[in-house]
Amino acid sequence: MSTTSSGRVPLQPRFLLPLGAAALALALSACSSTGGSVASTPAPPPGKRIKGVPVTRQPTRAAPRDAAVQMAPGLEGVIGANQGQLTRMFGEPRLDVWEGDARKLQFTGTACVLDVFLYPSTSSKEPHATYVETRRSSDGQNVDRAACVAALRGK
Repeated sequence: MSTTSSGRVPLQPRFLLPLGAAALALALSACSSTGGSVASTPAPPPGKRIKGVPVTRQPTRAAPRDAAVQMAPGLEGVIGANQGQLTRMFGEPRLDVWEGDARKLQFTGTACVLDVFLYPSTSSKEPHATYVETRRSSDGQNVDRAACVAALRGK
């Protein structure tokens, strides 16, 4: 009988099929059930506590909160504006994306890309701009927010 360079005896091809079938049968037998039932403890009557089990409180719903508003010089008129006001200011948005009750409008120009995020408030169901992000159109690098807003207003 020949051996490999590591000193092991190689498996003969005629043994591989039965060996594989046996391994598959063993693996599948672990998934089968015995048909027996699992004993369970009956549930306690409603309103009665089981000794030693801590009380679980029901989750409470938090009241809706207003989104944090980004205030920075040069963003006056943008922050707090609704979709109609932003469209009059910058033209039709390139993107208008809804995620739940939040909205993102994207305005573009040769100088930069302006993403405006609008959220509803507790006082108004209509979303208003609360945050902006800006980047250069050419390479996506960050750019000054106020400068981008000014460039897009002047186009």
